[in-house]
Amino acid sequence: MLQTVLLATGVPDAAYVHIPFCRRRCYYCDFPVSVIGDRLRGETSGAMAQYVDGLCQEIQATCPLGTPLQTIFLGGGTPSLLSVDQLERILVTLQQRFGLSATAELSIEMDPGTFDFDLIQGYVRAGINRVSLGVQAFQAELLALCGRTHTPAEIETAVALIQKAGLTNYSLDLISGLPQLTLAQWQESLERAIALYPTHLSIYDLTIEPATAFSRWYRAGEFPLPSDENTAEMYRLAQATLTGAGYDHYEISNYAQSGYQCRHNRVYWENRPYYGFGMGAASYTQGQRFTRPRKRQDYFEWVQALMANKGAIACPVTAIEEQLLDTLMLGLRLTEGVSVTKLVQQFGETKVQQILQCLDPYQSKGWVEWISKTPTHSSQDELKIQLTDPEGFLFSNVVLAQLFEELS
Repeated sequence: MLQTVLLATGVPDAAYVHIPFCRRRCYYCDFPVSVIGDRLRGETSGAMAQYVDGLCQEIQATCPLGTPLQTIFLGGGTPSLLSVDQLERILVTLQQRFGLSATAELSIEMDPGTFDFDLIQGYVRAGINRVSLGVQAFQAELLALCGRTHTPAEIETAVALIQKAGLTNYSLDLISGLPQLTLAQWQESLERAIALYPTHLSIYDLTIEPATAFSRWYRAGEFPLPSDENTAEMYRLAQATLTGAGYDHYEISNYAQSGYQCRHNRVYWENRPYYGFGMGAASYTQGQRFTRPRKRQDYFEWVQALMANKGAIACPVTAIEEQLLDTLMLGLRLTEGVSVTKLVQQFGETKVQQILQCLDPYQSKGWVEWISKTPTHSSQDELKIQLTDPEGFLFSNVVLAQLFEELS
């Protein structure tokens, strides 16, 4: 019976750290951020100093679960507004509390125009060995439409600084489906990104989120947003262009050269446990998912309660049904798909047969495939469920919605 299955969630060895501060809020952003303007940075902002204090208190009040960290990811917001001392303090606090592997991946999100060589050199000395650069577009008019603060020239400068600091492991983020974005501009952005020799690229399709500026200005399918047909063509174009340039399309939105997949993000896609720290950050430990308050003052009050309770905060236990859906919805984002063997071990053969039957119509459409080492697919021990690339990925929301309806 499904109710008797005990999912072994493992011990977390990854930590996400949220740095919420931005110069201004991008028009598509619904993340928990605090706007501090163009003049302040970590070394001059009292709000940032107070936040780093609270963040380190949360880290220190969190009980370690027994294994050194293998990955740390500082996201935001704009973490590259942190001073070197603030970044180093956060990393040292994490290392002292949880331990840190000598081969750990330490990533930070950075925005062009927010750092110079001294800053990134200091970050590298503090332990950073991977950068995710928020490029989004290479056209000045599109950057302005997004509310971004950088220029195309600052993208080139940022990459040059990253390379000068000796970092080879750096990723560029691009967004397709932006207002007024044409296929020709999208092709240009892809080619200019490749010319900067990143080892990794993340390609995100614009999502109009509630309570954002874009949600007030635009509606899906209306000018000046690209049509659904054009955004689908942008996805196909990215897949063909980047794989043709030697990048492995290893996840629905991510491409990497050999050996440069994002180790931290794979923790999420493989539905493995992880720590989360900071305003609005989510964690998944001991079978529990928990999201911290999204407002700064609420977060500070929550940290004080955490400290008063010596690290004990009640969280809802994730139901087995939720764990199954999470495993499918995250794992099917990976090109390698989901192992049927592991699904049977974790959730039982009856539930897995239900999944296979639900997905069968999409196999005939060419969106889903069963991959086996044996040509007859005679053994579940050899079987994986995968979405096809690119068409299965393009229609992944349809497939996942059907799984959710079937399994909820």
